This record gives sequence, C-alpha cells and structure tokens, in this order.
Amino acid sequence: MAMTLGRGGALALAMAIGAASAAGGAFAHEHMGPMPSAPGAKAAYMRHQNFKQQGAAFKAINDELKKSNPNKALIATNATKLKGLTTQLPTWFPKGSGVESGFKTDAKPEVWRDAAGFAAAVNRLQVESGKLQEIAGAGDLAAIKAQAKATGGACKNCHDKYRVPEKT
Repeated sequence: MAMTLGRGGALALAMAIGAASAAGGAFAHEHMGPMPSAPGAKAAYMRHQNFKQQGAAFKAINDELKKSNPNKALIATNATKLKGLTTQLPTWFPKGSGVESGFKTDAKPEVWRDAAGFAAAVNRLQVESGKLQEIAGAGDLAAIKAQAKATGGACKNCHDKYRVPEKT
C-alpha cells in the first residue's frame, strides 16, 4: 500500500530520519575507548568523533524546527557548526584509515576507490550546508525547514553510497 505524505508530513519524516541517524550513529559507538596511536586508526577514530559533532549539530537544528517557537539563534549557531565541519570533512578520510587500519569504521572502501564520486558527494553536502547556514542567519523558518530537508538529503546521498548500513 502506498502512503502519501503532505508537505509537512514529508518534512517531519525527513527530519526524524536525520535525527534518528545522528542519534543511532552516536549510540552505536558511544564507548570507543581511548584514541589509538597508529596513524590510520587514529584518523578513523577522529573521523568518528567529527561525525558525532556533525550529527549533533544537525539533530539540534531538527529538534528546534519541531518546536512551536524554534530558537532561531540556536539554529543559526548549529548551522554554522555544521558548515564548518563539512568544510573539514574531506580531510577525515586519509588513505590507510579504512578497515585496513584495524579500527572499526563505517566507511565503505568506495570512499577511496571512487574518490571523484565521494568528492562530489562531499561537495553537495558542503553546498547544502552552506545554504543552510546562510538561510538560518536570515531567520526565515519556512526556508530553513526546506533547506534542512535538502541538507539531510545530501547526508543521505553520501551515506547510501559510502557508509556501511547501520544494523537494526
């Protein structure tokens, strides 16, 4: 049976998926232990920490957007954090930080095998998060909600191709 969602329902669904992904990812690796010393494992560890920060910023935005009176300043602050992290994202995947590092990573080998495709996916996220930062600064809630959905779509686009699916 097909289910049709109105505009508000689709936005709520997209935001719920984004928040659940961020929370699930953080929960799955909550107890990672101390930072490893080997360069590849250390990079994988730091990548995970950076993605936790990115997920927390996006979750904070989505949580505010669910409220009847969202805090626009909090949204703008987290949009700025998100944009800053996405700017750094290309440096989080040095060669040797995949499964060969010996550290558990959710990055698929395609990150390194399809460097051009991965770079394009990262660029899309950077563009969308930049738009979110700009729109959040202006404070138009309808525009922020629409751009948060587009930013979440860019996250999902990368996860679908370059991240190991989460076990449920």
